[in-house]
This record gives sequence, structure tokens and C-alpha cells, in this order.
Amino acid sequence: MLEGGANFRGNINLNNPQRNIFELPQGFYHKLDEGTNMSVDSMQTSNGGGSVAMSVDNSSTGSNDSHTLLDHQVLRRHATDNYTVQASVNHRGGRVSHALSDDALVQALMDNRYPTEGLQNYEGWTIDLRKLNMGAAFAQGAFGKLYRGTYNGEEVAVKLLERPENDLERAQLMEQQFQQEVRMLATLKHPNIVHFIGSCRKPMVWCIVTEYAKGGSVRQFLTSRHNRAVPLRTAVKQALDVARGMEYVHELNTIHRDLKSDNLLIFGDKSIKIADFGVARIEVQTEGMTPETGTYRWMAPEMIQHRPYNQKVDVYSFGIVLWELITGLPPFPNMTAVQAAFAVVNKGVRPIIPNDCLPVLSDIMTRCWDANPDVRPSFSEVVRMLEHAEKEIMTTVRKARFRCCIQPMTTD
Repeated sequence: MLEGGANFRGNINLNNPQRNIFELPQGFYHKLDEGTNMSVDSMQTSNGGGSVAMSVDNSSTGSNDSHTLLDHQVLRRHATDNYTVQASVNHRGGRVSHALSDDALVQALMDNRYPTEGLQNYEGWTIDLRKLNMGAAFAQGAFGKLYRGTYNGEEVAVKLLERPENDLERAQLMEQQFQQEVRMLATLKHPNIVHFIGSCRKPMVWCIVTEYAKGGSVRQFLTSRHNRAVPLRTAVKQALDVARGMEYVHELNTIHRDLKSDNLLIFGDKSIKIADFGVARIEVQTEGMTPETGTYRWMAPEMIQHRPYNQKVDVYSFGIVLWELITGLPPFPNMTAVQAAFAVVNKGVRPIIPNDCLPVLSDIMTRCWDANPDVRPSFSEVVRMLEHAEKEIMTTVRKARFRCCIQPMTTD
């Protein structure tokens, strides 16, 4: 077993711990109102229960860099100017709360001395900064911040990313992936995919705006219920939302790569929308999470091992998500994420399915998280199986929910 538990940092090989095949992240995101020991898997960090639709990844490459946007030469050049964000925004007709008047990212976005650029061939998605009202930041990482706001009167989530000034390679990578994210979000149109509002670029900052989910993420919701499962009918209905959204994504020959309960957003009608598409992540590392709460818990074995993979990695992750919805529990709660990855790859460990789980649901989970990708069903099959399960529940099951089940454990 891996030693060190949650304090483990460094390079590991899940097949041969003596070899170094991939690097764990050194940094992570945290809520602005909490200590830095609070790790955040993705952009769904909540402020008042809300959640957002994108991720600012903070993986190992350069994540310990301590520079901020205030170090940029352009901002330094005007450091002696009597200039505030409030003055800039009012000049453009937009508004920003007084509390953000010293926020360098917002200042760079709203600075009317520099043009607002859109993405070539996607100019129709360029936001009008005069219609954007910035609210409070609620999460941050090494290269960006997440804000609530309104656009044209609609509540939105705003992601602002800093362009690295002294790292051309990283800047080019971030620019490339910003473009990928915008193209992806602009292409996806489905009731169970988060709605894209628009984006823009300034010389020192990238901006992406999406709808804001007041209900937070599925993981946040289950945690707020002290990991009690929701009624089974609701769980299956929400699982169907996810499966239908993913069926659409896969029909477009796209892989999400980071499907998990943190990236599933709950809206007012209790419907689920999928957010944070892997192709659009800002950093190279897909496992850019801390060992305590990392993506490893949802990650297919072939992806953990850095072997070739296809769309079936999303199906594996869905099996874990379905288990979460049915049980209300986080996957592998008695393990660190690294321990869970080791157990999944080397011991074939999976979450324990409750004894009283409906056979049709048990069958979906076990098929989805099979070690052999070829055995896993397509999302079209998953949708059909869940629709069958929904009919069975409606006719034979009353107020069913599973509150607990035994979890596999490891020793340090």
C-alpha cells in the first residue's frame, strides 16, 4: 500500500511504486473564505450553495509560481496612475462592486484602454463588457479566479484567467486551450449541457461566461445532506439527465474526461447539467487535483495508468456517479485518492453496491466500471437501461433509498 495517506506528494507508479511515471499536483484551488488546506476539485466551489459551469485547472506544471497579474508590465506601468476598476467600468457603462476595486484580474478585464477581442469565427460569442456586472470572487487558483456576476440581467459564472507574461510556452498553451474551450462550449447545445454565454480576450486576461447553477453541484448537494441518498426515483431521473447529456457529447465524437459529481450542476427544476469538459481544461495534466479529493476516484484504470483510452473512460466515470446518486456517499471515502487509484488498478476494487440495490441498477454500475473498456456499454445503452429501471421503480418501488453500505478500506 502507499504510505503517507493524504500527505503524500511526489511521483508514483500504480503498478510499480519504484518507478516514476506521472506527477501528482503540488497546488490546488481553495475557497476565498476558507484556509488554503481546503482543496477544490473544480470550478464548482460554492458561494451560498451556488455552482458554476467551468473549471480552472491548477495542476502540477508551474502551479507553485507565485507571480500575480499585478506583476505584468502593463499594469506596473500604470501603477502610479490614479486609476481604479470602478472608474474604468463606469466609463464603459458596466458595473463592478466596490469590494473588487483592487482586483487586478477584474481591472485588466474592464480596462477600456485595451480592445476587447473575440475568437476568430466565433465573434458572435464575444461578450459586451458594458452588459457584464462583476460580483464577488468565490474561488481562485494559481492562474485565475471565479466570480459570480450578471450579464444582460442574467446570473452568470465568470472565469478570468491570467495570461503569463514571462512564460511564452505556457501562454501559448493556455491560449490554445482557451480557444478549444470556447469552441466546445459554443458547439454543445443540449438541455443537459451547461449553457455558454460568451467569452472575450484582453491583452492580459481571458474571460469565459456561462450560466450559474444556484443548486450547486451534485457532490455539494449530497454533502449538505450529510451523504444521505436522495429518493431513488430522483436519483434515477438525475442519472438519466447525465446519461442523455453524455450520449449527446459522445455522438459529437467528444470525450469529457472528467465526469464526476463535482461537474454535475443542479438547476431550479432539479435537472442536472454537465459542465467542465476535459478538452477545455487549462492545464496539461488531467489529474491536476490534490490526493485528498482528486479526480482519481472517478478515473478509469486505463486513464490512471496513462494507457491509450477512448470514450469508454466517461462510461466508467458514470458508473461511479450512478453509485454516488444511489448511495449518497462519496466514492472510496476511507481512502485517499491515491490509495483509491492504487486499489482500482492493482486490486480491481470498486465501490460496494448495497445488497438491496435493484438488479437493473447494479447491472448498469458493474458493466460501466468494468476493467475492460470493451465490456462497458455505450451511453445509448445506458439510457435505455435507465429508462427501463425508471419504469420498474415507478411500478414496484416506493420511497426507496439506500443510506449506507460497507466501504473497502486500506491501511497506511
